[in-house]
Amino acid sequence: MIFARLRETLRKTREKLAGGLSKLFGLKRELDDAFLAELEAVLFAGDLGTTGLELLATLRGEYRERKLKTTDDVRVRLRALLRQKLGEPSPAIARAASGPTVVLVVGVNGSGKTTSVAKLAKRLTLEGRKVMVAACDTFRAAAVEQLATWAARVGVPIVRKEAGADPAAVAFDGAAAAVAQGIDVLIVDTAGRLHTRDDLMAELGKVRRVLDKKIPGAPHETLLVLDATTGQNAIRQAEVFTQVVPLTGVILAKLDGTAKGGAVVSIRDRLGIPVRFAGLGEKADDLEPFDPERFLDALLEETLGGEQSEGG
Repeated sequence: MIFARLRETLRKTREKLAGGLSKLFGLKRELDDAFLAELEAVLFAGDLGTTGLELLATLRGEYRERKLKTTDDVRVRLRALLRQKLGEPSPAIARAASGPTVVLVVGVNGSGKTTSVAKLAKRLTLEGRKVMVAACDTFRAAAVEQLATWAARVGVPIVRKEAGADPAAVAFDGAAAAVAQGIDVLIVDTAGRLHTRDDLMAELGKVRRVLDKKIPGAPHETLLVLDATTGQNAIRQAEVFTQVVPLTGVILAKLDGTAKGGAVVSIRDRLGIPVRFAGLGEKADDLEPFDPERFLDALLEETLGGEQSEGG
């Protein structure tokens, strides 16, 4: 069932990337520079960006060294390289050694951040954890109200203040409430402003210090929500955040609404940060742990074949 949902989610990307690959590899032709040039164009159209160019550089080098002799060799090798770029399956959300586990969620406005917070809360609740959310995006009254609506929908308590309140004060109240109520996981939604890097750094830094003071070691996870529909632009957003906070993973939102799902490969490759979850739709349970093998199978179907034993 999960694979079927993922496959449907990736339909737009699959039509562009797998469709192009199917046409190319379906032709009975010799492996030459012209074939590799066409493959490069297909990968570029699939939004693999710089990572796609690197893949082609590897394939061209191995072709010239006669390690790849047929288009079928390229097909098998390409899948192995893609799998390598995606890394290993992501671990579950961390558990603090004692007290509440704190998950800090960051991302720009419009990325699907607040909705992803609610989806993550629902998922952790279904795993048997007692979850609370803190609405620290106080600069947008709509964000606080949106999270409150979602919190009620998924059945978790929320800590909030009036619009314009100090985000760090909300974080402090959330941490205090989580400790007092024996909460397992506190998920902190933060402001999505990106006016200047200094402002973002100061704001997030203050929230992180407050959390650590109340719950030593917090935040135990810092997850960046990226909008999959922005494709390669998501990488530039992520690069800004990596300069501000130490990220432990990415939540890729809106994967169901894009033909740019190929950017997932670039995000993992360029940033060195694992994609932890993927948003597959708009409902509260439309958030799944990211599985690289399942992702490739759903994205490419049989175009590049199944799992390969070779790693590099």
